Amino acid sequence: MTLCAPVVINGITCVCRRSEVISLRDDPSGESLESWIIRLRREFHKYPELSFKEYETQKRILKILGELGIEGRKIADTGVLASIRGTKPGPCIALRTDTDGLQVQEEPAERNREYISRTEGVMHACGHDGHMAMLFGAARMFMENREFPGEVRLIFQPAEEIPPGGSERVIAEGGLEDVDAIIGMHIFTNHESGSVGFRPGPFMASTNRFEVILKGKGGHISLPAKCIDPVRMAVYFINSLNSALEERLDKEKYVLGVGRIQGGAQFNRTPDNVGILGSYRTFDSETTDIIDATIKECLEKIKQEYLKHGEEFSGLPDYELDILHGYPVLVNDPFFTEAVNLKLHESFPELTVYPEIEKTFAAEDFASYLQVVPGIFISLGTRNQKKGIVEINHSCAFDIDEEILLKGSEIFHTLSLDFLKHPEKYLSLQKYHGPQEYIEKT
Repeated sequence: MTLCAPVVINGITCVCRRSEVISLRDDPSGESLESWIIRLRREFHKYPELSFKEYETQKRILKILGELGIEGRKIADTGVLASIRGTKPGPCIALRTDTDGLQVQEEPAERNREYISRTEGVMHACGHDGHMAMLFGAARMFMENREFPGEVRLIFQPAEEIPPGGSERVIAEGGLEDVDAIIGMHIFTNHESGSVGFRPGPFMASTNRFEVILKGKGGHISLPAKCIDPVRMAVYFINSLNSALEERLDKEKYVLGVGRIQGGAQFNRTPDNVGILGSYRTFDSETTDIIDATIKECLEKIKQEYLKHGEEFSGLPDYELDILHGYPVLVNDPFFTEAVNLKLHESFPELTVYPEIEKTFAAEDFASYLQVVPGIFISLGTRNQKKGIVEINHSCAFDIDEEILLKGSEIFHTLSLDFLKHPEKYLSLQKYHGPQEYIEKT
């Protein structure tokens, strides 16, 4: 093994051990690539941080990149952007991982004793620790052999868990500049460990939030004629909204729910206001528009239904409405997705692939990247009944079957390398103009 001279990379003095990068996978005297990936995952799992507060995570990412001899830079406050360039001109493919944890207190178990979260009330309950480790695994593979055309862009993105998400910041700050395609991967327990799933076109839903303040007239509960009861208005609104949507839309097109109803302070007083906070998810903008309009129609009907005459009721009842459209629908590029499907079957014949997996009402801000460049978002299964890994994402008992992590890295590496060598297989004619464009870019 040959050590490089100490160098400062990403503000850290590093001694690069390039010959170990992948050869350690089969080296009994050293740490295997798989063990290294698992160790990284556990380190990230122990120290989760909330969205846009991933400062220590950012430092850890920059340190690991430096140890691999990869220069990185900060982006979107707490994210990191890095590039690995091959020896020839060619296209650029981005690989993205998310970095934030959730406000969840992790449940202790026999399995997670070594790596349970050390941060009170915060947990990597959605697989982001595994995503980071898999991306580092792919980076090591590329650093071992730089004989490839083009560039691999590594995006360690903060704040996936809170709309509008960190992806918009990454895009606004140039994270996709000169990128030709992008791949993302997410660990889920909705299919068996080590299998992968995806679908062309709409795959994951948009996420939308609505907040309503219903304004009535408060007073003593014994005098209902002198009051306009916003609690009754809230019940009427929720029931009428659900009934109206059931008449207008097929159930498979949307989900809508109320997460909070808040109002009142005393058992014998009608409150003045009641607040309602809810969300809905759809797979297309037309359905979103219908739900937006239906919410407003139901609120206007409430004003008429609870209207009372008299000077003391002037301007009442009334409402305030705030609708926030969060992540857009995640749409996998059909041409790119078909190429991925073929390559996975060719390179991983043992792999279970679901090329038409069901759409999910889960949402992901990776959708914003796919609005800019073609690519795919892949679901990597981690459900393992024998190991007791069955809890859904965001559960306080969520965990990962760590045997899938090396496979995730290999998928990242294999698909990216194939794209760099054969972009015409992945890009439609409208998006691919031949090798000359990549030569000119460099």
